[in-house]
Amino acid sequence: MTANSHTTHDGSALEHLSYLFTLSRPRFWLYLAGPVLVGVAYAAETTAELFAPAAVVLFVYFLLPANVFLYGINDIYDREIDRENPKKDDREARYEGQRFVPAVVACCAVAPLALLPWLPSVTWPWLALFLVLGASYSAPPLRFKTTPILDSVSNGLYVTPGIAAYAAIAGANPPLVAIAGAWLWAMGMHTFSAIPDIDPDRRAGIPTTATFLGEGRTEAYCGAVWLAAAIAFGVLDYRLGLVMAVYPLLIAAIATSSVDVARAYWWFPAINTVVGATLTMGGLWMVVHG
Repeated sequence: MTANSHTTHDGSALEHLSYLFTLSRPRFWLYLAGPVLVGVAYAAETTAELFAPAAVVLFVYFLLPANVFLYGINDIYDREIDRENPKKDDREARYEGQRFVPAVVACCAVAPLALLPWLPSVTWPWLALFLVLGASYSAPPLRFKTTPILDSVSNGLYVTPGIAAYAAIAGANPPLVAIAGAWLWAMGMHTFSAIPDIDPDRRAGIPTTATFLGEGRTEAYCGAVWLAAAIAFGVLDYRLGLVMAVYPLLIAAIATSSVDVARAYWWFPAINTVVGATLTMGGLWMVVHG
């Protein structure tokens, strides 16, 4: 049985794990766990704080359980729509009503309650915001993913793990301009990822920022919010701004070349990993060298 099996019976534990692994989008794991590393690196003042219990539990949660929660809800409520989505044919799992999936997703949603003893109260609103936005993005009645612009704005949920991690170590929220810059980056990343889905979403009658704007104007939108993100980070430190400037430059290069956006889309997990690693190393450098 493959991860995309159409069966709805219980199957074996190994089959369940294989399906959940695919459902969790392993290539995107660092989209949630990576911000935790960045947040910890910039909040820590000593090397010991890098491995504080709060940092460890947040990283573990956002590496896998949070991804199962986020993409599991998406797949459950997009079951009919995903029949038209070619990404479900090979790279992602297609939900076909497997009974164990909602139960596992629910467990991953309540798992943060077990983390609270290790986390200061300043982190709790950010965990709650992640769960609320993560559910509301795909689940009715709000279903932000079907409302142009709100689908983009709500994807700031991807930076809430980093904000929570920073707050857990520093005992206070990060600078507002850093939150704004990170939120703008997430908005651009989400909307860019929706470009390859324009045709299937239109066929399914799903309105998104990308279907509303069309490919060309969506690329312009992504470039604008990514440029704003780079400027925001540049206010904090010009070096941060230079690193984040890679995104508006990339979208400009893609828009003016013959590269298919659907192909370029698959480059971004690697690009985001490199950018995230660069930001993290910068934070670690300051910890080590004061």
